[in-house]
Amino acid sequence: MSEHIVVLITAGSEAEADKLSRGLVEEKLAFCVNAVPGIKSTYYWEGRINVDPEILLIVKTRNDLFGPLESWVRKNHGYSVPEVIALPIVKGSGPYLKGIDDWVKR
Repeated sequence: MSEHIVVLITAGSEAEADKLSRGLVEEKLAFCVNAVPGIKSTYYWEGRINVDPEILLIVKTRNDLFGPLESWVRKNHGYSVPEVIALPIVKGSGPYLKGIDDWVKR
């Protein structure tokens, strides 16, 4: 498994996206979080199909921090079951990956 991951998280508002982004970086659970506004999510929840505007957070961190990051998001997110999905970083710029390692908790 890759040492570095990208975690995808959706937020229901700009205020929540800002709170989560800032908190993850301040807590040293993430090196960088990009907030992509204007996405539309179509999903099945509580017996029906929903379509809602959301903001996508793209989080760069280390694989060994996924557990603490997920716990932090679940405690601080407004959704009862937030999306927290990790993808491996297969390749990346050496200096950027070092930046992740230098910032986040070990």
